[in-house]
Amino acid sequence: MTGERLARAALTAIAEPGDALLNRIVDRLGPAGAVEAIRTGDVPGDLLSERLAGRLRHWRIRSAAAEPERDLEICARLGGRLVCPGDPEWPTTLDDLGGERPYALWLRGPGDLRNACLRSVAVVGSRAASSYGLRVAAEFATDLAERGWSVVSGGALGIDAAAHRGALAADGPTVAVLANGVDVPYPASNDGLFAEIARRAVLISESPPGVEPHRLRFLVRNRVIAALCRGSVVVEAEARSGALSTAAWTRRLGRVLMAVPGPIDSRTSVGCHRLLREDPSAFLVTRPEEVVEAVGRIGDDLAPVPSGPVLPRDRLEPTARAVLEALPGRGAAGPAQIAVKAGVDLATANGKLGLLAAAGFVERSAAGWRLTKAAKKPK
Repeated sequence: MTGERLARAALTAIAEPGDALLNRIVDRLGPAGAVEAIRTGDVPGDLLSERLAGRLRHWRIRSAAAEPERDLEICARLGGRLVCPGDPEWPTTLDDLGGERPYALWLRGPGDLRNACLRSVAVVGSRAASSYGLRVAAEFATDLAERGWSVVSGGALGIDAAAHRGALAADGPTVAVLANGVDVPYPASNDGLFAEIARRAVLISESPPGVEPHRLRFLVRNRVIAALCRGSVVVEAEARSGALSTAAWTRRLGRVLMAVPGPIDSRTSVGCHRLLREDPSAFLVTRPEEVVEAVGRIGDDLAPVPSGPVLPRDRLEPTARAVLEALPGRGAAGPAQIAVKAGVDLATANGKLGLLAAAGFVERSAAGWRLTKAAKKPK
């Protein structure tokens, strides 16, 4: 265990995640030097400020209780590990956070974080999700996983949990970014989900094992969700939803921001509609294919144009379809009348009418040829 690794483990226990002041000290002194500066108060003069002095007092108190060796042992017993900047598994996209980048990440699960994030999409949204939102999140995640994309979310109730479950249902990779230790099941009702992710994918946290969540950490972890991915999809979001924090970070980092529309009178879609109305960088997406098109390779991952259902009459060759269209919607018509309207000779009309009758589109009556009940359904 190197001193730098041990120091980074200590920093995750001493300071709140992504503190720009602490990262400035780390940049200047290195992780071990930063820990020593916190404990002694010996910080380079050009970094000192009233704000930093207050933080140093707070960090010094917490450093006395930090036990990085114990945290690393607990994590190892869980089958976890600490990943630091420069490690092969460290996602370099986190460096886009600059002064607010993580000091290190605690991981639990067999999934390789860096590989999982090379082709990844965040699927986030409201905890109090509607049945519509839960269905969309699960379907998007399943389809994305089947297409080889990792699904990243926050492990919360509602949309997050539906996204993780959708990816797991397709036996695809998923990454849960937690606001607490990787051994703390929060919310408790997602305990089974976290256990499954730890068995098949990967849980990550900026906090050591045993750390309980609080409100600030939920907001701060959203920057990590946004930074890990090529883009974020907000499935549902109320007017004051934490998912909008992820959207803001997605925009700030220059990633692709997407939102799913909902019913106009749904409060759980107010935030999505606001993004689509007010943010010119936000894409409207209604299908997983559109998500892949937005975050994938230009020209290679285009979404197919939506089309209506293919009806039996659509498969008819042009002349037979012209004869079929020449029949009246009600009543019957003679072969000569049908031939004139279709623009074909009588022999051709009679031949096509016979074929159409065999296929169940028309039938002969005393008054001539008429459409069958099946053929009268809306075109």
